[in-house]
Amino acid sequence: MKRPSLVQTHYLTVQDVAAIVNKIGAAATLSRMADYIHEDYLRWQDFDKCARVASHSAGGVIELMPIADAKTYAFKYVNGHPKNTFAGLPTVMAFGVLADVDTGFPELLSELTLTTALRTAAMSAVAARALARPHSKSMALIGNGAQSEFQALAFHHLLGIEEIRLFDIDRAATRKLIGNLQHTALRLIVCGSIAEAVRGADIVTTVTADKTNAAILTPDLIEPGMHINGVGGDCPGKTELHADVLRGATVFVQYEPQTRIEGDLQQLPADFAVTELWQVLRAQAPGRTSDAQVTVFDSVGFALEDYSALRFLRDAASQLGIGQWVSLIPELADPKDLFSLIRPALDSPASASPRAARAGAVSGANIKKRALAA
Repeated sequence: MKRPSLVQTHYLTVQDVAAIVNKIGAAATLSRMADYIHEDYLRWQDFDKCARVASHSAGGVIELMPIADAKTYAFKYVNGHPKNTFAGLPTVMAFGVLADVDTGFPELLSELTLTTALRTAAMSAVAARALARPHSKSMALIGNGAQSEFQALAFHHLLGIEEIRLFDIDRAATRKLIGNLQHTALRLIVCGSIAEAVRGADIVTTVTADKTNAAILTPDLIEPGMHINGVGGDCPGKTELHADVLRGATVFVQYEPQTRIEGDLQQLPADFAVTELWQVLRAQAPGRTSDAQVTVFDSVGFALEDYSALRFLRDAASQLGIGQWVSLIPELADPKDLFSLIRPALDSPASASPRAARAGAVSGANIKKRALAA
């Protein structure tokens, strides 16, 4: 796809990202995105990192998630408003930018609502490869909303999960998930309670959105060897796991300063020990050490994953010729002459000075008077 101008930005709509997934395939998209995430986590020290900047309200949160290495800057705008579905809007909506560090030029502007679901699922798979028991075959999926199918497919295609045990207080959400995934080889089992869903599961994924200190999983439900993938929650005052579940497990996080603010980890004191996942991926810290160990990935979503996802989208869209070019930045003959964009043409009536305009109006009035007198 030829770039029409040096100052135009590659723009991907929701439809463009969907086209990328449909052309590559969902399994390959998740696999490639997981590879990009893994690669970037291996060079963790290359990035200038910070916790996301959040603006909280009674109904939800709006966040900015920035990150950069020496070459590329990325950010994501994202919200989380659990009651949005009643207004016909998604709970999570997002867009993001990749920019050149040397110039600040925005190279890619993309939707990230669909992409966030994909990258979150890919991140879950990256973590579970390191933390779940090898050859895990069953997963409980608590919460069957907008993120659930992506989580199910990532664990199916990237970890070999064969059975998904489903529970949601909204039965329509579960029916929606089954309808969307009935074409796959997954064995989908609808359960009447959280306890029924998690019983005997190798992996438990929680994807709930209520803005409350919930306890979706309690210690009595946890079995030796489980890997818990805590995806929902993710802001102060919003949790999914009972604190004792964390106390009884080995806990892994993405970026500890952020997770202590908004993850399930917020329930525990600052000296509660956790391990950042990059250390495990780089073999600088142990992950799972026994089949009986309970592991928790307190996933809150971190800007590095969006950086990885945007890199993937840029590369895939370029290879497939997908997307548009938009003018976010003005194209100027003289970069110092920004005013030229709104300077009137010399032969335009708008170019006349106020004084000349007044003189013209008086002259026109005199001509009209003479015409009437004649």
